[in-house]
Amino acid sequence: MKMTFRWFGENQDPIGLREIKQIPGMTGVVTSLLDIPAGEAWPEERIAAMVAAVHAAGLEVEVIESVNIHEDIKLGAPGRDEKIENYIVTMDRLARHGIKCICYNMMPVLDWARSHLYYDLPDGSNTMRYEAAFIANLSTEELAARYAEESDTYEMPGWEPERMKKINHYLQAYRGMKEETFYANMKYFLDAIIPHAEKLDIKMAVHPDDPPQPIFGLPKLIISRDNIRKYLDLHPSRHNGLTLCTGSLGAKKGADIPAMVREFGGEGKIHFAHVRNLRFENETDFYESAHYTPCGSLDIFAIMKAFHDVGFVGYVRPDHGRMIWDETTKKGRPGYGLYDRAIGANYLLGLWEALERCST
Repeated sequence: MKMTFRWFGENQDPIGLREIKQIPGMTGVVTSLLDIPAGEAWPEERIAAMVAAVHAAGLEVEVIESVNIHEDIKLGAPGRDEKIENYIVTMDRLARHGIKCICYNMMPVLDWARSHLYYDLPDGSNTMRYEAAFIANLSTEELAARYAEESDTYEMPGWEPERMKKINHYLQAYRGMKEETFYANMKYFLDAIIPHAEKLDIKMAVHPDDPPQPIFGLPKLIISRDNIRKYLDLHPSRHNGLTLCTGSLGAKKGADIPAMVREFGGEGKIHFAHVRNLRFENETDFYESAHYTPCGSLDIFAIMKAFHDVGFVGYVRPDHGRMIWDETTKKGRPGYGLYDRAIGANYLLGLWEALERCST
């Protein structure tokens, strides 16, 4: 297992590589080029500079999150072939610079949604929260404006102003789309890119929908064990795999995350893991808690034990954390402050060390 840390890149993240390097057990960062629009090929000189900066800090960069999928590909619209070709060009350039895994998602239009970016907890920290009824009473424009106000330093990936300009067009395009049509469009994309992933030895790791509940009438498909199985079976290959996100899948109450780890991890299909905890307030609503098992509703020990039991050797990162110790929007993106994620990383590493020692 390799412990990694999400880093949004120079001028995009108030947390520096020097700070990340000081976290015990941290091997590298998971990063991206956020300003490259979906559908365009990433410039090789930008990739080279990004990798060089990380290496200069004494860290690895072997995972990219994300190379975004253009909506034309998800919709099966005219122009998708050109955008898929650009995606393959990007894969080729990333492989030349040592990238071994690409995390991406097939979520329609919006990458994620929360009702609150800074929800105050009794201990004085704040965190991201999802309240279904709150979101149901907002339009996409109102929610985007709320994000822009609450996160006043950085644009929120998935909610960029340029994307919001086209939101109504895409909402209309997805309206009435049948599930099988969406899966057929996914298969078209996988059939095109996975042979190249095999040649380049890049593991493609799809991220589940976040949250696993329908919002704004958009289809939500990669939300459960059965949906993941259906997606992976669209193109059977060890390079067509999963980013297992405990918070996204765990936000569907009753989901058996350790069982999913054992099933898909036992097949070598989990290439990347986002591990975080959350606490349910009712059947649909939750807030993101500290990673420590007693703080939330997910059994993080059981999840890590399942990874250990299947011999997981992929990448892990501590996912969303609280904002603690007076962190503000100037010191971290919502969910991506330094301190709570550093604590979370070392909690996960501590569990892993105990599991390793008890197994010998």
